[in-house]
Amino acid sequence: MYEMTPTEVVAKLDQFIVGQNDAKRAVAIALRNRWRWKQLPEEMRREVTPKNILMIGPTGVGKTEITRRLAKLTGAPFVKVEASKYTEVGYYGRDVESIIRDLVEAAISIVNDQARKDVEGEALSRVEDRILDLLLKSSEPSVPKPPMLAIPEFGSPAMDSSLESAETSSEESEAQQADAARDAAEKERERQERQTRTREKFRQMLRDGKLDDKMVELSVEQKAASVQMFSGLGMDQMDPSMQNVFDRLIPSQTKTRELPVEQAKKVLFDQIVEELVDQDSIHDEAIRLAEASGLVFIDEIDKVCVDGEGSKGPDVSRQGVQRDLLPIVEGTTVQTKYGNLKTDNILFIAAGAFHKSRPSDMMPELQGRFPIRVELADLTRDDFVRILVEPEASLLRQYEALLKVEGVNLSFSDDAIQKIADCAFQMNQSTQNIGARRLHTILERLLEDVSFDAPTLSGKSVTIDSEAVRDHLGEILGSEDLSQFIL
Repeated sequence: MYEMTPTEVVAKLDQFIVGQNDAKRAVAIALRNRWRWKQLPEEMRREVTPKNILMIGPTGVGKTEITRRLAKLTGAPFVKVEASKYTEVGYYGRDVESIIRDLVEAAISIVNDQARKDVEGEALSRVEDRILDLLLKSSEPSVPKPPMLAIPEFGSPAMDSSLESAETSSEESEAQQADAARDAAEKERERQERQTRTREKFRQMLRDGKLDDKMVELSVEQKAASVQMFSGLGMDQMDPSMQNVFDRLIPSQTKTRELPVEQAKKVLFDQIVEELVDQDSIHDEAIRLAEASGLVFIDEIDKVCVDGEGSKGPDVSRQGVQRDLLPIVEGTTVQTKYGNLKTDNILFIAAGAFHKSRPSDMMPELQGRFPIRVELADLTRDDFVRILVEPEASLLRQYEALLKVEGVNLSFSDDAIQKIADCAFQMNQSTQNIGARRLHTILERLLEDVSFDAPTLSGKSVTIDSEAVRDHLGEILGSEDLSQFIL
């Protein structure tokens, strides 16, 4: 866990997200509390649980982005789910325990990437040696077999003569054998030196990319595609023990392929990394990482709340989803294909707009598991201006970079930015409020002609000013019917 102070966390989030200081402070404190928890003695650590957060605010104001950026800052396993996708046990659909299984998969990806980096140097060295073996093996000339010696028949004159000759020349033979052994050893040493020089020349050519087009034969292992079973239910919905059984039953196939060296290096690298990395250790470490640092963002939590009118029709399982979520948020053990995982120390951040319901409509037990509540404010006109220009990857910079690929130098004047912000704010006030996502709709409309004609504008500069904004968006600003511009 990266040891960042709350002030540092908020400063990092400010680089990507405008405003919403209360929410940023809440997640920064939660992150610091997780670091503090790791410093506690084991006895006290068992008593301290994360303080989960409930974010309340309209769509497009930064709820998801705050959580996603927090996970990136810490390198923690992170999953984002929509509560409305889950159903009560007994109904067709995804069960809530699949959230934790997805979290474990995210943790495995993190641990596996780190393990691959740890063995990368050795793997690259082995890839070179394997490629050189394949190249030199195909270029070695065949060695002729030595001729068979004719052996005279026992008791024959030829045999007697041979014995006499052998006795008289034994001393000479020993000297000749010693000389022959020295000559053979010298030739072998010279041969090995030639092979070493040749191998090193090939190695340098390989590193310089001069052998990338050479063809080599490789044995590639291919896993058969998994079978979807049980009326279309995915493998992630099966019992983890059954998943392991099917994984073992599905055979792998080995196929010989002829590949250019450039592609063969990539295939060999993946194979050798798999050989060097201990998958069992990765699974164990991933379970530990998910347990201690896991971060789950549950969006649309308000969609599973039951309002005063009660549940009807297809919404009958909403209360059941809350009941199923409760033990996971409270702390339980979930069985996964990689082992059992305890959810006691996972940090849960829930969010919802709560347009038609209120946080008090949640089950009291579930409410109590989200003790920290923060309200995110609607975006103001000034917020839209800041969103357009302040973040490192602001929308304007994104469009400028995209058109730069076509050789078009796109820029926006200050008065144009003000006009765009005005338009976004007005549309959110006049129609449904979708927050910062409104800017995507407006900018696409504004830059439609430039994006379409970009291939013919290569090498030119295009400046968007307030007049251009009025020309393209004037009907939005002056029309009461904004339905065609709603995202």
